Amino acid sequence: MSQPDPQRPEAQSAQNAKSWSESIRELHELYCHCTDQTLSLRFDRERLWYEFLRAGFGAADLKRVVTYLQKEIRAERRNVGALKLSNLLQLDRFEEDLNISRVRLKPAASHPNPTVQPPLDPEIDDQQRQRIVDELRIFRQHLRRNGSAS
Repeated sequence: MSQPDPQRPEAQSAQNAKSWSESIRELHELYCHCTDQTLSLRFDRERLWYEFLRAGFGAADLKRVVTYLQKEIRAERRNVGALKLSNLLQLDRFEEDLNISRVRLKPAASHPNPTVQPPLDPEIDDQQRQRIVDELRIFRQHLRRNGSAS
């Protein structure tokens, strides 16, 4: 029997089917490894993986999203169900999670520390400052005495 001619459409189709099949199997194994699960690769799952590949996603994308979701689950911002294969391979959501996993958030604007004392007014010398503090102390005592009399 002769070898198939790689230029013929039937041969290219068979080669594509083999590469698709290998890619699907590899992705499924990667998913099972990353999530520490053992799932059989049935036809319905093969179809999900096929659509995943057809949409242009690959192993690096899968690993990134699974890692991102695991981090979110540990931080209790996502439910563990997000890692279910049937949920993960909903392509719209996968794409959104992939994009979110790539986002770099800007650091929060720092707020000035309100406990920092304002600088002293250079126009007031230490003697004036002490006199003002004493007057405030006397005024507070006066208020306390009047407050208790009412």
